[in-house]
Amino acid sequence: MWYFSWILGIGVALAFGIINVMWLETRHPAAARESGLAKRGGPESSTQSHRH
Repeated sequence: MWYFSWILGIGVALAFGIINVMWLETRHPAAARESGLAKRGGPESSTQSHRH
């Protein structure tokens, strides 16, 4: 029955990781979008340079 505890443990760890990421995205949605677009060179980073 050791495999049952392994499956439960892996499932709990994956669920915790997914819930943690979802919580962080809802807590700081603007910061996550800006940092992601700035790293990839998205539209936010290119328009900010033209505004100055």
